[in-house]
Amino acid sequence: MQIKWSRWVKMWSGVLLTLWLCSSLEGKENSFTINSIRMESLPKWDLKNGQNLTLQCIVDISTTSPTRPQHLMLFYKDDVMFYNVSSTENMESYFIPQVRVYDSGKYKCTVILNSKEKTTVEYEVLVRGVPNPRMTLDKKEVTEGGIVTVNCSVEEEKAPINFSIEKFSLETKNIKRTRTKNSQNQNFVTLEFPIEEQDHILMFRCRAMIIHGVRVESSELVKSELVTVRESFSIPKFHISPAGLITEGDPLHIKCTIQVPYQTQAFPEIIIQKGKMIVAHSEHSSEAVYSVMATVEQNGNYTCKVEARRISKVSSIVLNITELFSKPKLESSTTLLDEGESLSLWCTIPGAPQANFTIQKGSLNVTHAQNFTKVASKRDSGTYTCVAGIGNVVKRSNEVQITVCEMLSQIRIFHDTRSEVIKGQSVAIYCQSTNGTSPIYYQLLKANKVLGSLQKDSNNPAVFHDNPTKDTEYQCIADNCHSHTEIISEVLKVKVIAPVDEVKLAILLNEEVESGETIKLECSVNEGTGPITFKFYRENEDKPFYYTSSNITQAIWQKPKASKEQEGQYYCTAINRANIARDIPRSNMLTVRVFLAPWMKGLIAVIVIGVIIAALVAGARYYSLKKSKAKQMPVEMSRPAVPLLNSNNEKILSDSNTEANSHYGYDEDVGNHAMKPLNENKEPLNSDVEYTEVEVSAPEPHRALEMKGTETVYSEIRKADPALQTAARPFRSVGLVLQQCPREGKRRCLERTSVWGLEKGWTQNHVSLLRVE
Repeated sequence: MQIKWSRWVKMWSGVLLTLWLCSSLEGKENSFTINSIRMESLPKWDLKNGQNLTLQCIVDISTTSPTRPQHLMLFYKDDVMFYNVSSTENMESYFIPQVRVYDSGKYKCTVILNSKEKTTVEYEVLVRGVPNPRMTLDKKEVTEGGIVTVNCSVEEEKAPINFSIEKFSLETKNIKRTRTKNSQNQNFVTLEFPIEEQDHILMFRCRAMIIHGVRVESSELVKSELVTVRESFSIPKFHISPAGLITEGDPLHIKCTIQVPYQTQAFPEIIIQKGKMIVAHSEHSSEAVYSVMATVEQNGNYTCKVEARRISKVSSIVLNITELFSKPKLESSTTLLDEGESLSLWCTIPGAPQANFTIQKGSLNVTHAQNFTKVASKRDSGTYTCVAGIGNVVKRSNEVQITVCEMLSQIRIFHDTRSEVIKGQSVAIYCQSTNGTSPIYYQLLKANKVLGSLQKDSNNPAVFHDNPTKDTEYQCIADNCHSHTEIISEVLKVKVIAPVDEVKLAILLNEEVESGETIKLECSVNEGTGPITFKFYRENEDKPFYYTSSNITQAIWQKPKASKEQEGQYYCTAINRANIARDIPRSNMLTVRVFLAPWMKGLIAVIVIGVIIAALVAGARYYSLKKSKAKQMPVEMSRPAVPLLNSNNEKILSDSNTEANSHYGYDEDVGNHAMKPLNENKEPLNSDVEYTEVEVSAPEPHRALEMKGTETVYSEIRKADPALQTAARPFRSVGLVLQQCPREGKRRCLERTSVWGLEKGWTQNHVSLLRVE
């Protein structure tokens, strides 16, 4: 209906708009006003589903024109325009035949006149109730396990609609199942209902519900036609043989049967259960049979279950069998005994009937007698039962668990010696008793205190883990079911290797060492197991200058008579077999200073001063010789035997010491006084005469008495005679030569000088002047 009016609005909108514009043009000449506007509903605003509804929009307009003005009326539902009309009347209507729930809502109308507009308040239309749904079934007769399809629809209403369908049993007057479904896009639903056992005459009921805002409108409950259910098979029945009293030893037959329709193609499965155990079943027959010799074990509740797809039918029976004799009872003198003790077993039946007895260990027959006694060994441990039989009836007794306990062997305690135990690392201690009945209870003692406990169900070693930090002693204690007291092992001594820790370098004497004294460095560790390798290094050197291996925690390096070369920074390293090679502990850096001793400082000062004086003397001598050489002139040679006189005609003699030294070829003054002036306090001689001092070696030994000491010959050189200057020049050189060899003996020195002079061009007369008699 709403769609129809929308199309009409689109079709006539242009025409209405033209009419409205025309009325607006005419209205320009007159005055108009909208006094009021309202809506009315016929018959009322609250309606039942299916009633007719008329909506009226009434407007009161005042005008100065003698004719009624043309105005536009618009109808809205929930703020959506669904109808408009151009009219000169003061009332316009909209008719809705057979209202439904979806017509409920808030309505209003608006009038537009010229440029003026007025709208009514909103009026709510309530449509109560939902039309009764229609139901259809796909079948009216069905077999157990089949399916019935139910269709429920409300054609007058629009989706969404919520449907609720019930499966109702006419026999029990109970609702067997209810299903609901919300149809969002359609006004119907289709649901399937399986047919179960015990369904005979069924009926389906449907109800439709529509939610509008906060209100829920519901239809009446509509019933379907009746559905008849046929059985696919009957309820199972039990048949027991023999009938009546059943005694142990009788053949027992338990049969379960069903009835199926003649036209059935496949039989359902039949299962016979005793408790939860299936004792018989059949899939291709209408019966299942369980046959067995009757014993009291067959007493109990039996169930027959028949299953086919969704259908399952069950029946039960309780069976009572008369006991022929009671169950035998096995007893023992003890259940726990030591190896070597006596073991006794006996089997009895209440009432003591005549029966055949067999005592078994597991499945092995021990004896066919009622009683059994023997000296127990560990092989006798196990589970024992007694079997008693009368005729065909055989019964088994209770189980008796016998444990024969073997004494433990001496405990072996050990650890893996292939690798050393490092301090802080885990070590595995093994305790093992190779013989003895398990379970075995082990305890590990560390320094007489229990470190841990373990229980082993075999003779494999028990493994304990510890992290010793020093040499430790361990012991194992073991115990089992044997009555003997617990066994303790020998003491296991575990040596723990401590890694080198906290390396320190120290100087034992003083950090500042006097030159010539001893440097003594000590490299020590706080902890470490020997042997420890100590290495001493100087700063910025990759190789150690000293290393040693020691079983103690320190090593000493010393340097006697230290010098400045030993000054610098030192450090050391220490490592043992417990340390990682790439992480060698290193000591602190120590600075050693070496200073000169006071006496050495004095000696150096003396040497320096001596060197300076010698340099000055050599410079002065060099200057004097250079000057003398420049002024050298020919001189007269003094006679060899004539003593040299000073200016006062006094003979210069050597003292006794000089004479003695000269006798042995040694002269202390040679080299120091070779050019000493003869008379420093005397006035100088004539400026025309120069004196040249010549040292002559002592005479040969046979002439020693004649010559005493070293004689100094002064040659008087006159400046005026150049020839004399030339003759005197070689002897000046000889004097210089004698200064360079004072310790060789003057004779030898002069001889060597003579040879040298001849090579330099001296004459024989020059050479003979050197040999002074």
